[in-house]
Amino acid sequence: MEKIQIKDKEAIEKMEAAGKLTSEVLEMIELYIFPGITTEKIDKICHDYIIYEQKAIPACLGYKGFPKSTCISINNTVCHGIPNSTKLQDGDIVNVDVSVIKNGYHGDASKMFMVGSVNERNKKLCEATKNSLYIALKLIKPGIKISILGSSIQNYIFKKKLSIVEEYCGHGIGRKFHEEPQILHYKNEHQKTILKPGMTFTIEPMINLGKKEVYCCSDGWTIKTKDQSYSAQYEHTVLVTNNGCNILTIQKEENINKILINNK
Repeated sequence: MEKIQIKDKEAIEKMEAAGKLTSEVLEMIELYIFPGITTEKIDKICHDYIIYEQKAIPACLGYKGFPKSTCISINNTVCHGIPNSTKLQDGDIVNVDVSVIKNGYHGDASKMFMVGSVNERNKKLCEATKNSLYIALKLIKPGIKISILGSSIQNYIFKKKLSIVEEYCGHGIGRKFHEEPQILHYKNEHQKTILKPGMTFTIEPMINLGKKEVYCCSDGWTIKTKDQSYSAQYEHTVLVTNNGCNILTIQKEENINKILINNK
């Protein structure tokens, strides 16, 4: 089993830089989320911004054969949506997932965008998904079992009568896009890993309005809900600190502190 990487000061500084660039892409692209634009156009805008403005590398492009620079997932698409000629429509909810490589280190984040006038049920799905992520972030500190994060997400989401996709999880991140440990978003007492300062990983719950079951489309990437119910996801890259965590991919207007201190 791959060893969990504990980042030193230099690596943390590079992770912070990559995380900031990742958050800036998601802040930038918000202006372009409107009815009629294609997901391919959104991807091109993100790609050009990463390459030409940030002088960085889009991590998704070519990763295990993925053909685009971002993942864009609409409505009943859970994750890994391939940007194409599909046009956003009024009422859609859309996830944009961005990963940026700078100086050899990765940042990774995603968020939901509302297209035009979105109904209350779908707004509440997105809000609950974001809240579940925040609940887990606020628990992070050295010495806790990693399984506490998944349990906290499940406790909250089940109370909302929503379901959690179990096939996909958060992950360690650094020089590699995906490292150990895996971060499950549901209760799993088999996860014995204890958090330590210097760990960096993503938390990225995928929450469905309907049932949890999903399937992979014929393109080998796009994941959809089996019952066609809508799905939402939010993701952050975090650093475990001596007394909490640092959200490396935090964006402006988020209602949570970048540096979280947990003395409980």
